[in-house]
Amino acid sequence: MVNVMIGLEIHVQLKTKSKLFCDCPTTYRTAEPNTNVCPTCTAQPGSKPYSLNKKALENLLKIAAALNCRIADESMVQRKHYFYPDLPSGYQRTSKPIGIDGKLGDVRIREAHIEEDPGRYELREGTVDYNRAGVPLVEIVTEPDMKSPEEARKFLDELAAILNYLDAGRDEPGSTRVDANVSIEGGTRVEVKNINSFKGVYTSLMYEIVRQQNILRRGQKVEMETRHFDEATGTTSPMRKKETEADYRYIPDPDVPPLRISAKLIQQTKKEMPELPRAKAKRFSDDYRIRGEDAWILVSEIGIANLFEKMSKEFDPQQVALWIRGPLKKQLNYRDLCLKDAGIKEEWLSSTLSMFLRGEVTDKGMEQILIAMIDKKKDPRVLKKELGLEKMEDLKEIGNIVDSVIAANQKAIADYKAGEEKALNFIVGQVVRMTKGKVDSKLAKELILKKI
Repeated sequence: MVNVMIGLEIHVQLKTKSKLFCDCPTTYRTAEPNTNVCPTCTAQPGSKPYSLNKKALENLLKIAAALNCRIADESMVQRKHYFYPDLPSGYQRTSKPIGIDGKLGDVRIREAHIEEDPGRYELREGTVDYNRAGVPLVEIVTEPDMKSPEEARKFLDELAAILNYLDAGRDEPGSTRVDANVSIEGGTRVEVKNINSFKGVYTSLMYEIVRQQNILRRGQKVEMETRHFDEATGTTSPMRKKETEADYRYIPDPDVPPLRISAKLIQQTKKEMPELPRAKAKRFSDDYRIRGEDAWILVSEIGIANLFEKMSKEFDPQQVALWIRGPLKKQLNYRDLCLKDAGIKEEWLSSTLSMFLRGEVTDKGMEQILIAMIDKKKDPRVLKKELGLEKMEDLKEIGNIVDSVIAANQKAIADYKAGEEKALNFIVGQVVRMTKGKVDSKLAKELILKKI
């Protein structure tokens, strides 16, 4: 078993209307290049930063509190120097740690601090867009406590759920970036930079661990370096030699006064903290008697968690949990949607589940309605009529269909009798297909077993 140590640096854009040190809007994705800019965020000669964005600081404090950090009552903004086209001033403003010595599960949080995002540099085209320059970021730095890519993925999944609950971070594509530090067998640490998705973190770590294993297997030494992750190929490639803290030449920013965070603001932040995913999952499991695995899936998105609690007042919680984590999550995940972006009303979801539990539609018919509801944004009862999904209940008619399916699939019948359970599922599926989802699969199975 290979000995792996993984630490993460997670950069999350904070949810604010304006940038960290000026009033320029943060809507850089929809704006024409270099239009959401001013002398401050493009570092024009003589320009000075405004006072630090209060909303950004408040959002950072919420995140730090949720990660069980000790919150510093004083901090300061520094200049982190490096030269790259997307950084107009030649330095990045970044604070000293504000959240310190936290913990999420078994992973220790070294620090959380606030900083400004650089612009966007298109290397192949040689163009720079400074609309993003100055957008507020929180950087969360963990200790190297994760022992596998799976542990890193679980940590990031819980962190994503916490950010969703706090509504403190932006959730658009590209608003979260991760740098992963990984070493094996107690060897040299390698940093993989600018991973733009949590899925990419898992892929890059898997690749990097195998790459380092192969180097050691050849009797060579892993070099301390910074590597680039290519999401298209799932590989890492050399970027530059790993910098040390001294390379950045940190100095206090003389244009930004020290940050003083009042005890009142810290107390207020902790007082307003919502019930977080881990606590909510335990409550769901205890109060609604659902499995811990189901509870965690339900709480991973605040909209889904709220939906579960509302629907559990009307239906059996265990049936609701199974339906949400099954058909509903399946269709949302297929479209890479969260519930709030799916554009479907809660009463439509309740109506869909109600029709299924009352036996008005089959399980297959219910799923067809769910698909059409997400795609067409229509009432499920209207869709039931449009799709012709009224449940077939004439046993004689169903029996005739079962007879024809059995007659046409004698090999599958023989396979089932020989002990192949999947063959029976195939036959049931053929009956459901021939009735266009109008017959209940359980009823079809009962009739098939009686006839064979």
